[in-house]
Amino acid sequence: MDLKRLSSSLLFRVIVAIILGILCSLFFPVWLAQIFTTFNGLFGNFLSFFIPVLIFSLITPAIAGLGRGAGKWLAITTGIAYASTIMAGLLAYGAAHLLYPWLLADSINVAGVDLDADALVPYFDIEMPPPFETMTALLLAFALGVAMTAVKSDTLLKVTQDLERVVMKVISSFVIPLLPLFIFGIFLGLGMNGGLLDIMSAFGKVLILAVIGTVVLLAIQYAIAGIVARQNPWPMFKNMLPAYATALGTSSSAATIPVTYAQTLKNGVDTNVAGLVVPLCATIHLAGSMLKITLFAFAVVFIYDIEVSTPLAIGFLLMLGITMIAAPGVPGGAIMAATGLLASMLGFDTEQVALMIAAYIAIDSFGTAANVTGDGAIAIIVNKYAKGKIKESPDEDVLVDATTAEGRQ
Repeated sequence: MDLKRLSSSLLFRVIVAIILGILCSLFFPVWLAQIFTTFNGLFGNFLSFFIPVLIFSLITPAIAGLGRGAGKWLAITTGIAYASTIMAGLLAYGAAHLLYPWLLADSINVAGVDLDADALVPYFDIEMPPPFETMTALLLAFALGVAMTAVKSDTLLKVTQDLERVVMKVISSFVIPLLPLFIFGIFLGLGMNGGLLDIMSAFGKVLILAVIGTVVLLAIQYAIAGIVARQNPWPMFKNMLPAYATALGTSSSAATIPVTYAQTLKNGVDTNVAGLVVPLCATIHLAGSMLKITLFAFAVVFIYDIEVSTPLAIGFLLMLGITMIAAPGVPGGAIMAATGLLASMLGFDTEQVALMIAAYIAIDSFGTAANVTGDGAIAIIVNKYAKGKIKESPDEDVLVDATTAEGRQ
């Protein structure tokens, strides 16, 4: 199944799971609902076990691979992409801080809803302790990735790349297919324990805010690009609209690369610059995804009255930006990569993470469209300084990695 079909199928199955979970909560007997509660407990424990392994296996080769690319312009492009991603997170955090006190004021009572009510306790539970903590995985991946760029350890790089492929197989063949069943169980529990309408109302408002936020983010990105390039940003943005529309349909940054590349050239970007920036940013630039995750995460924080200080929130955004670089290239991959940080830094439980996953996938294509359209703005900025200075094609591995990543979500 190609990525477009997989993405459409996953979105369809998640929507069906939510609807069925709501409907079944109206008539399911407790004994039957407890079967799905048991599954959710086991699957949630597996995710807790697997997420640190996922983070380590994805971030290590990503950092090591970036260090072997096309010299300083690769590093500069990566830095700009990371800065853009962090800017999106800060924009979303600021919007959440300002708007949620009145936008979600009617939903604060959801904090009193017990998602693990006695009526739906699992029949049994199996503890699955992770091999190491999420923060340990992040630090170890970063340290090893940077070290491999210094010592040029091809053997160790190949080992981590093989581990990445194995983990990706687990995600695409096991985790992603079971997500709809997991989400079904969450909404079944919400319906039977109470609080479902409040949750749906709150997340519906955040969904609309997230779509509006992606448009605001693009306006800021192209305003900055216009200032740097000393050009009118509106024509440059209009030139990228075909890429935006294509990404809406494919939900894949990689599948949109040909369109993104062609439209970037129309903005006067040098061929070699576009050849470096567009494939690379299809892999590492996830500003739209960052914005969505941040808005949904702090909606959960507000609704469930989770104590998160501003320094902790900033630290979360900085770490999430690094995690987004290595997000797995499957539909919903970015939110899967973020689940470890949501649990370890913000204190989310498995039910709250599942709500995040469901909401994120519901508007997945809007985040991807913002990602690829923002790639055009980065290309304009890099072109201002690199035009005529990138004489050779970028390292082949960078292009191969970018074009085979199957779309960073």
